[in-house]
Amino acid sequence: MKKIPILFCLFTFTFCIILASCKKDSFITSEFAQLYITADSLKYDTVFTTTGSVTKSFKIINENSQKLRLSKVKLMGGVTSAYKMNVDGASTTEVDDLVINANDSIYVFVSVTIDPNAANLPFIVSDSILINYNGNDRYVQLQAFGQNAFFLRNTIITGNVVWTNALSYVILGSIRIDTTASLTIQAGCKVYLHADAPFIVDGTLAVNGTHAANVIFTGDRLDKDYKDLPASWPGIYFRGSSKDNVISYAVVKNAYQAVVVEKPSVNANPKLILHQCIVDNAYDAGILCVNSSLLADNSLISNCGNNIILSYGGVYNFTHCTVASYSTNYLTHKNPVLTVNNYTVQAGGTLISDLNAVFRNSIFWGSEGIVNNEITVNKQGGNTFTVLFDRNIYRNQNDPSNSVLTGNINNIDPSFDSIDINKKIFDFRVTKNAGAPGINAGVLTGFPKDLDDKNRNVGPPDMGCYERQ
Repeated sequence: MKKIPILFCLFTFTFCIILASCKKDSFITSEFAQLYITADSLKYDTVFTTTGSVTKSFKIINENSQKLRLSKVKLMGGVTSAYKMNVDGASTTEVDDLVINANDSIYVFVSVTIDPNAANLPFIVSDSILINYNGNDRYVQLQAFGQNAFFLRNTIITGNVVWTNALSYVILGSIRIDTTASLTIQAGCKVYLHADAPFIVDGTLAVNGTHAANVIFTGDRLDKDYKDLPASWPGIYFRGSSKDNVISYAVVKNAYQAVVVEKPSVNANPKLILHQCIVDNAYDAGILCVNSSLLADNSLISNCGNNIILSYGGVYNFTHCTVASYSTNYLTHKNPVLTVNNYTVQAGGTLISDLNAVFRNSIFWGSEGIVNNEITVNKQGGNTFTVLFDRNIYRNQNDPSNSVLTGNINNIDPSFDSIDINKKIFDFRVTKNAGAPGINAGVLTGFPKDLDDKNRNVGPPDMGCYERQ
């Protein structure tokens, strides 16, 4: 048997060590290099009641057998950010050409300092950290609570809960009123919802705003570029088990679908009552009802992608409402302000349900140019179908079909006080011009006050949500 010389074995062993060492000292440049970041986001859920700072950290791990060069680790907000970053022991807003050895890691510490009483802060203070390597961009998102508020994340409300106006409420993730629960929101309360935060009602919602202290539902981005952006948050959804909901003197704005009501009421009451409310600037629907029931009075539904859609039947009553839409910088008025039907299409088939809808003393109007008929009423099948328009103003090339029409005014401008699209002025009160067509043209109802909480006329009232004073 031939023996291998000891000298040769020593040489081979040394050569292998040198090769391994050289490999560990070389850099991996492939875009598929393995980099593990221990967090994709840092959330600072501490509620600051006084100026305070919180520090969190994450690790960047090089899982390769070669060195990895990070071309850039950058705090995107730079020196103006509320966040401070420490990378591998160095305080910085940006570091370039940072080397992580093979199978090694570095720490990144991130602190945020918040003064909750600083009025210029948003409710959610956001930033991000960019990590660039081998042509790849990875981000760690940063999110902290800003102004002092009640912050709720993925919350389910149980029992009977009351929200006061002591602080604003900021909703992240979602909020849901459980089936047997109720939430009462007192006058003056402000509810700000994040882009991923639907307001879901399976139980009962009571909103007790007043004219002097409306309850506000809107998105949580209050900075200049976002505060008027439609689809800033999903909307309020009243689902099948929900019942006895009443919203008074509330403003619901900038949602994707502002108010959605689905399925019939579980008792003799309307599933939702809207009393002296404003629904504005919804990207899709201001009010969307699907085979459900709703009573609305003295309310304004304005400048939405689809102001009101009543689909697949149901029971509805709109009295002294103004439903108007004009093209804005965000939304083009291209759909009727009111769409009514008694059917839905599912899995290639058509389902039909009974419909009973009454529209009284209201205005249905939109800017000219694209939409010829601001009201469309469509019927299929032989189910009960009753739609009444009584003392309304609307802009239609043809009177609404499938409807009973009494004392309506078609294609005469309602003379809104001030509409200036360029200046974003939309005042849907009726001008003081005595010749405005809706003045004293309504029929007496049981609603003595208008949206401004002003008295209605003793005699015939004005059409729309505002009474001329």
